[in-house]
Order: sequence, then C-alpha cells, then structure tokens
Amino acid sequence: MWRHLLVGGASLALFAGGLFANLLKAAEPSRPNFIVLLADDLRADCLGFSGHPLVKTPHIDRLASEGVTFKNAFVTTAICCISRASFITGRYARHHHVADFDTALSPELLTDTYPAVLHRAGYHTGCFGKWGLGGKSPEGVFDVWDAWGGQGEFFHVVDGERIHNSEFLTRKTAEFLRGRPANQPFCLLVYYKSPHDPYQPDPRDADLFSADVIEPPATYTDRHFAAMPEFIRKSEGRTRAMNAHGTPEKYQEFVKQYLRCIAGVDRSAGQIKALLDELKLTDNTVIVVSSDNGFFLGEHGLSHKWLMHEESIRIPLVIRDPRLPERLRGRRLDNIVLNIDLAPTLVDLAGAEIPKGTDGRSLKPLLAGENVPWRSDFFYEHHFHYGGKIPRTEGVRTSRWKYITYYDVEPAFEELYDLAADPHEEHNLAGDAAHREQLEILRKRYREYLMQFGPPVLPKR
Repeated sequence: MWRHLLVGGASLALFAGGLFANLLKAAEPSRPNFIVLLADDLRADCLGFSGHPLVKTPHIDRLASEGVTFKNAFVTTAICCISRASFITGRYARHHHVADFDTALSPELLTDTYPAVLHRAGYHTGCFGKWGLGGKSPEGVFDVWDAWGGQGEFFHVVDGERIHNSEFLTRKTAEFLRGRPANQPFCLLVYYKSPHDPYQPDPRDADLFSADVIEPPATYTDRHFAAMPEFIRKSEGRTRAMNAHGTPEKYQEFVKQYLRCIAGVDRSAGQIKALLDELKLTDNTVIVVSSDNGFFLGEHGLSHKWLMHEESIRIPLVIRDPRLPERLRGRRLDNIVLNIDLAPTLVDLAGAEIPKGTDGRSLKPLLAGENVPWRSDFFYEHHFHYGGKIPRTEGVRTSRWKYITYYDVEPAFEELYDLAADPHEEHNLAGDAAHREQLEILRKRYREYLMQFGPPVLPKR
C-alpha cells in the first residue's frame, strides 16, 4: 500500500499535502476557555473606565482596554434571581419561568443553559458564589460546585481564617484552575456577592474614600421624589432608601461602602487574570465582566433596582477575547445588548449549537467587528412585587425613547421619556399632547411584544 502511495511525484505530493493539512489542523487554537465574573447590583457607571470620579478599578479597566465594552448593555428584568436565570438561559422571564427566589429552572431548561451545553460539548465546568436560583443544586451541569441559592454571606471561615467573599471566590478559582483537566477547555462562573446589601467590604478596603465627599445625584431631591407617582413614593425602593441613606451623613457612608465593595471585586479580577498569566491560559481564555442588574444610589429618592429607569436596568458588560486582532480591541460599542445575549454568545464562541427557544442573540459578529443588522429596541418586564411593595413594570426601550407602563395599578400609569433630551428621566411626556404620536408608536410596539411573548410568569407569593 505504501509503495503504491509513493509511486510518482503526484502521489508523493498528495501525501505531503495531506500531512501538511493535518499538521495545520493540529496547530489550530483549541476551543476557548471562559471565565464569567458576575457582580451583584453593580451599576454600569461605577467603574473606573466608565468615568466614575472616585472608584478605581484598574484591573477591570485593563480588561476593557484589551477587550470590547458594550456601552448600552441592559437587563430584561432588574432583580437578581430572574436576571441570573436570563443570563444562563438566554431567555426572558416569560420563557425561563423563574419569577421568584424559590423557583428552580426546570430540568428541561437547565439542559439548555450555556454551562450545560458547554459541558456536553466537553468543557470542564464550575460555579462558585451566589447562584441565586431556587431549588437544589443543578445536577449534571457543573464538574465543580461551591455555590448557593440564597444571598449568602460576605465573610467565610476557611481553615480558621475569616476571609471576604471576593477573596474566597478568588481562592476557589485558583483551586479550579490548578486542578482542571489539562486536556479539556473550561467554563467557570464566578458570582460575587459585592456590592450587594449589606455592603460589607474587605477590611483591606475599609478606609477607601474616607476623606472624600460623595456628590449626590442631581435627581436626589425632594422635588424629583415628589414628581414620582404615589405608588412609587410608597414603594419598597423608597423604604430602603430611607433606611439606608435617609440623612446626608448616612448617604455618604452608604455610597462609600458600596464603592469599597467594588474595589474588592476589582482586586479579585486582577488576581484571577494574573493566575491565568501564570498558568499560560490568558491567550485562550475569554473573560466576561458584568452584573445582574443596576442600582439606584438615590436617584429620584430611591434605592435598589426593580424599576425600568436607567440606573436600575443598565449594567456593565466587558468581553475580553484574546483571539481578537489588535485593531478590534479596546472598542466601546453603542449597540443595544442584553443579559440574554451572553448565553448564545458563549455557546457560539465555543462552536456549539445555540439551543432553540433562545431569545438572545450571539454577540460574536459584533466582537468580530462585523456590520450586522441589530436590534433597535427591547422589551422589559418585572413582575416580582414583594407583597405589593414593588409595582409591576413592563415597557419598551429604544435607542432614544423609553415607554413604561405600571399595568397593575388603577388606573394603569404610563411614562414616556426622550432619553436624548432628558437622560435623567426627569420629564414624563406621556401626558404631553406634543408627543402623542410617539407615545402611540411605543404603545403599538409594546403590544407587539405582548402578542409575541404571551402572558407574564408571576411569582408564587
């Protein structure tokens, strides 16, 4: 047989060409690894690269400079349990059916989460920190698991040592990376508690900003609060604002503690990146930095999230793919992207098949610098009402306009904002005759989404 193959120059060339092709295939880069760093309640504008005047996040800033930042990233529901389900499934709440803190993903949907898809594709998978969903720990999805469904604690005791959650997650990540199978790509979810309530920073960060004076937002005034509808003035967002930062003195300490927690997340991100460098994994590991929702820091007299205002729904989203050419790194894109886009993106980058029923879109073409048609608006839903203390909200946000309806108050209340002229959402134009046509356009778009998505999935309690 070998004599036959080697007879004549053509046969020799064919053999040599085949051998060269095999060598090229062997030299192709392996499937990328993934590390997803997800903070809890981290606003989009509370990072150094996004222009915050005080907080320093040099490690996340570096990831942004080496990757792609999405300036207009949003969640489809601004509450942790529902948003986290959307992150891993790529689906709206209406389609993943997690409407509260007690509900687990169904076994069928669990198999369609991006870590499950990657696990079936041969990835070594892990999850540490605040899983945030109800039910038992997911089976058959993660090879390594040290996560919890509830809020968890800011401090852990490990071998008699009391360490902060961000440090704990860094150490768990180090164990995962050092103990991983060398012949498998990996996907690791690192879910921080920071900067969530009760805002307890690492002791190493306890003195940060002590000499600084925090400037309250321009809309943190009695006038702006009085302009909100009564059901929001009496809502949980106001109650928590008064409890957490109802005086100027309390406000200063509240925001400083929040920012100190972010500093700990940044330190952790830097340590994880350094570990990837040490283990020579950096050149083939995609790093994602994001948050499960935004956060009010007093805007409109409110705290926490839930509502559809910008502070609540905007999130940071940085994707550092080291395989991108130099010319595509450090970009800041304006496209409207959503938390439901992460799952299809990671599956797509891994070369696996995106599950049917996914609502989100892969960001791979945007990362690659392709000029592709993209969404011009998105649908927002929030139905977790906390015993009636949080108004149920739905709406549509475009690149310029925002329509909000609080559909279960009597009578239903609407808001319309021109974000280009009114970025802080101070002037509700829903009752302005001059904007009646725009209101009707967005009402129509809202009804189209309702027909497409069907009725909401409501919490059990």
